[in-house]
Amino acid sequence: MRKKKENSYLALGVNVCHIIGRDLQLLLVEAGHTILVHAAAGGVGSLLCQWGKALGATVIGTVSTEQKAAQAIEDGCDHVIISTKEDFAAKVNEITEGKGVDVVYDSIGKDTFKGSLSTLKSRGYMVSFGQSSGLPDPLPVSELASKSLFLTRPSLMAYNATRDELLQAAGELFANIASGILKVRVNHTYPLSEAARAHADLEARKTSGSIVLIPDN
Repeated sequence: MRKKKENSYLALGVNVCHIIGRDLQLLLVEAGHTILVHAAAGGVGSLLCQWGKALGATVIGTVSTEQKAAQAIEDGCDHVIISTKEDFAAKVNEITEGKGVDVVYDSIGKDTFKGSLSTLKSRGYMVSFGQSSGLPDPLPVSELASKSLFLTRPSLMAYNATRDELLQAAGELFANIASGILKVRVNHTYPLSEAARAHADLEARKTSGSIVLIPDN
């Protein structure tokens, strides 16, 4: 069981390592930045919030329930928006006093994509790394022009294309876990034979943190 959890840590953490900008070579999140993390109580979102906070950023997270909001606060969110009750874009505008955020980390896709873009400040970065609600609608490049926005769709394999890149990212990940900067939440485990139930629970927003499927004996 311990080995399976360690493998989960590696897959999730290396993903976060390149998403948060340590490997993107575009924008290194740092003190003074404000970031928006969608699905802040999910496996990747939880780590993004913790890592962003450790880097000195102000972290705004979106979640779907009060229970998940409590976890997001524990993971370093300075502000939590319950997106099932509030217009997240309007709330971000209120929180930032109209200034917007430096980076949005959006794993939701279709339902949040345009709203996420609207929350960015001038020359902000939109990091689209998932589409749990479906693929975003096509976007004319010209829509990025008014604020000179950057849009990227990173993939794990592209930023760990060599053994050296993988070891660097994994080393940074496990160093942060060992130091206590990151806490990996494996909140749910399912037998592999119940993978369909795991997917159904995930789609129904019944889960938080990471999900691990355990092979049946």
